[in-house]
Amino acid sequence: MRAKDAYRLIVTRGGRAPALLADTSRVDHIEVVEVDSGEAVLFWDRPPQAASKLARALRADLSQLQAEEFMARWATVEH
Repeated sequence: MRAKDAYRLIVTRGGRAPALLADTSRVDHIEVVEVDSGEAVLFWDRPPQAASKLARALRADLSQLQAEEFMARWATVEH
């Protein structure tokens, strides 16, 4: 099964400004949720610019990898 069919990416910004203009003290939340169970399987709190880069990388891998490959790659990324 493709990762994009098994997982959903949720990015919650801690403010209204885009990442480039955001205050450095802002914290954005990134979740990867399993579609079948609705449970969050991966979760990160990051500063705005780092969260933006992480979300882009996650989206790319969700569209390219199988579900098992995706979890193997991202489960080891530090929270």
